[in-house]
Amino acid sequence: MNIFLRAREKIYINGAVLRVDRKTTVELLNEATFLLENHVMQTQDATTPMRRIYFAIQVMLMDPSAAEHATTLARKLIQDAKDIYNSPELLSGLRNVSALIERSRNFEALKALRALFPVEDQELRRMMAPQKQPVPA
Repeated sequence: MNIFLRAREKIYINGAVLRVDRKTTVELLNEATFLLENHVMQTQDATTPMRRIYFAIQVMLMDPSAAEHATTLARKLIQDAKDIYNSPELLSGLRNVSALIERSRNFEALKALRALFPVEDQELRRMMAPQKQPVPA
């Protein structure tokens, strides 16, 4: 697998952080877990249930020594999110993410979650909107 990196870009491979000094291509010759810098979520950005799940899965990729704990946390966060949301699209997405985690397809799970962020944002706005009270007759 070839990975193209820009100058000063970071890549996280099997828990190691690498930064390249110039535009380069890295070829992975065996199975490795990796995460590109532009897919890394900072702690302060994990502000919603879906983003917290993303962060937990991200830890599984970035720090293999913490993967077991992060997997347990991700499963709990997924269940919590299922209890919060009613949106069929979000619930279906959470089932898909859960299945991907069970198959150790963590990078694909992150990609699926990123696609759900706009849906979650819309759902949260809907949930936070003031409910219109019926006008008494």
